[in-house]
Amino acid sequence: MERPRNRALVPAGNDASAYTCVRSLAKHGVGSVVASEKSNPPAAASKYCDEFAALPDPRADLLAYRDALLDLAAREDVQTVIPIRCEDGYVLSKYRDAFEAHVSLVVPPTDALASVHDRLALADAAEAAGVPVPETRLLSEADDWADARIVKSRYNVLTDAYVDDFGERDVDVVKALHHVEAGERIDADAVRAEMHHDPIVQSFVERDGEYMVAALCEDGEVVSSFQHHQLRGNSYTGGGGVYRRSMYDPDLESVAVDLLEELEFHGLACIEYMQEAGTGDYVLTEINPRMWQSLPSTVHAGADFPWYYWLAAAGRTDDVVDDYEMGVGTHYLHGEVGHLASVLTDDSPNVVRPSLSGTAWTIAASMVTEPHFDYLKRDDPGPFLAGLRTVVS
Repeated sequence: MERPRNRALVPAGNDASAYTCVRSLAKHGVGSVVASEKSNPPAAASKYCDEFAALPDPRADLLAYRDALLDLAAREDVQTVIPIRCEDGYVLSKYRDAFEAHVSLVVPPTDALASVHDRLALADAAEAAGVPVPETRLLSEADDWADARIVKSRYNVLTDAYVDDFGERDVDVVKALHHVEAGERIDADAVRAEMHHDPIVQSFVERDGEYMVAALCEDGEVVSSFQHHQLRGNSYTGGGGVYRRSMYDPDLESVAVDLLEELEFHGLACIEYMQEAGTGDYVLTEINPRMWQSLPSTVHAGADFPWYYWLAAAGRTDDVVDDYEMGVGTHYLHGEVGHLASVLTDDSPNVVRPSLSGTAWTIAASMVTEPHFDYLKRDDPGPFLAGLRTVVS
């Protein structure tokens, strides 16, 4: 049987954003090829998934992963590839010419990608744009530990483009985060060994909330944007949003647009902010140039970014609708379990640990008042069950 020509290639791990792309595009008559190194990713368990294709593990061999993606992109029925994970964003930008021989992409060129992957360079860009950002310096240059600090990876993703001892087949993502209390010093050599490079040190920001701006840009111009207030993260100390509510604040829009214009950004951008206690300023945390963990909440509120990406790849940005519903709260159930577990497992000298019972009650109450979930869909239970099997295993 002849394949339909309008399909998107959706690389997937155990993430809800890939499933949201598949579900969203299907509602617009666009098919999907879900591809993964996982044997049963949740997106492939959806009734909306047209086809599943196996991929090599990018963490084992990035070039083998690239070549397998290229083989799928070369199919006549595949029209675009959606960057879901860090590896995808890097591969699609670095080898953009090879991919665009077969498909249309909406991804930044490599120099722009490097400016957001490198959090030190991103801090410089934010300062140039007049956007608040924590004081940021390399660990090797940090000599003042009188105040509370955060130590984290300099790079959003580690590759040979950023790290000297990485080869072109190597890729990794370092999520380690060290909270350093005022007056404390850390073992710098041990941290560098753990992170495989010289990480950054940032001033600790007393936050009054965490926020996200999602955007699709075309040559530095914002085509569509979305905002949410992150009410809970992966951990009580922070992390990706697992309970969020859509909102709009012109001040938040301003700092996001100013930064994206300074970067002349092209493609998808997930920008994370902290609201500083006392000043109310939105302080930049980082940018992820790909789809985001909380994409299901974005689409649930009416900002259909998988469809917007498809339209942009087809040269139809004029058809993108820049609008969504305010005050819509959604949950990532597996992430809520992780948040509750973090009360027992995580530790920070700078963030007060909440009580386990209080956290459990708060989570349960919010699910009753706002029963909207990333995976749990009555008409399509397969992805939730696949995700549950992954969590249990």
